[in-house]
Amino acid sequence: MKSPDARGIGSKALLELLLQAPNAEGIDALHSAVRSGLDDSPGILADDDLQLTLLCLYELHYGGIDGAHPEWEWEPGLIAIRRDIERNFEGALRAVVELPSLEPRDSDGVAAVLFELAAADTGPSVSRFVAKRATLEQAQEFLIHKSIYQLKEADPHTWAIPRLSGRAKAAMVEIQADEYGGGRPDRMHSALFARTMRGLGLDDSYGHYVDAVPALTLASINMMSMFGLNRRLRGAIVGHLAAYEMTSSQPNRLYGNGFRRLGFDEEVTWYFDEHVEADAVHEQIAGRDLAGGLVEAEPELLEDVYFGAAAALTLDGMLGEHIIAAWEKGESSLRATVPTPA
Repeated sequence: MKSPDARGIGSKALLELLLQAPNAEGIDALHSAVRSGLDDSPGILADDDLQLTLLCLYELHYGGIDGAHPEWEWEPGLIAIRRDIERNFEGALRAVVELPSLEPRDSDGVAAVLFELAAADTGPSVSRFVAKRATLEQAQEFLIHKSIYQLKEADPHTWAIPRLSGRAKAAMVEIQADEYGGGRPDRMHSALFARTMRGLGLDDSYGHYVDAVPALTLASINMMSMFGLNRRLRGAIVGHLAAYEMTSSQPNRLYGNGFRRLGFDEEVTWYFDEHVEADAVHEQIAGRDLAGGLVEAEPELLEDVYFGAAAALTLDGMLGEHIIAAWEKGESSLRATVPTPA
C-alpha cells in the first residue's frame, strides 16, 4: 500500500517512523503521540488519526506500506502501541453493541440467533439507494468505500484458520476457498472487485483511496483485523464472518441491479452477481458449521461470537447512516473529491 497522508499527530509520527530502522527514541515519541490522541479523542470509532494509525499498524502484517522498514512488523514497542489503541477500540465497540441472550445453544440454535440478528438490522440501506437512486458519482463513492477491504477480501478472516479446529476449521476453509476463487486468480473476489472498479474508471490498486475515506470506513476494516489477529478474539472474527455472509446475498443483488440501471454490463456486475449465489450458500455454512460448530466445541466463546456479529452490523449501520445522510443532502460521503470517469 502506498503511504497515506497523515491525519494527526499519531499517524504523522508513525508514518515518519516507519521509514527508519527500529529505534527506541522514535517509539517513545510515537507512544507519547498516540497516548495524547487517545486521551483527547471524543470517540475512537470516528477518530481519523487513531483509525489511520491503527490501519497502518495492521497493514504491516498484510502487504506492507511502501518504504516501511520490514523489521517494524514484529517490533515489540510497535506492538505495544497497537495494543493500547486496540484496548480503546475494543472497549468502544463493546459499549455500543447489544448482545442477544447468552443461554447455551447447539449449532442450529446459534445459527438461528445470528440469522435473527441479521434480519433485525434496520439501518439505512445503501444497497436500496444504489439500486434505485444513486448517480454515477455516488456509485463510484460506494466502490471507493468498499475498496479498502474488498481489494484484500477475505484476508482478515483467514487469520482465524490456524486458531480453529475440527468442524469450524473445515467450514472456514470451505468459505475462504470460494473467496479466493477456488485456485483461479481471475475468480478471486478481490480480482472481481478490481474489475468492477476499472469498469467505473477507478484506480484498482490496493489502498489507493485510503486518503479519501472517513474514519468509520477505516474502523470497519480495523475491526476485522483486530478480531483476526488476536487469538483470544477468534470467536468475534467467526461471528463477524457469519454476519457478513448473512447480510450479503440480497444487498449484492440490489447493487448489481443498480449498476445495470446505470448502464453497466456483466463486466462490472460480475462481482455482485457472484456473491448473490455464493453467499446464499456461505451464510448457511457460516451460521451452523462455522459459528455453531465453534460454540459447540468451545461454549465459552458464545458471547464473543455474538459480539463479532453485532459489531459488524453496528458499524455497517453507522457507516450506512453517514453515506446516506451525505447523499440525501447532495454531498459527498468522502473526505476528498474523486474525478468522474472519462
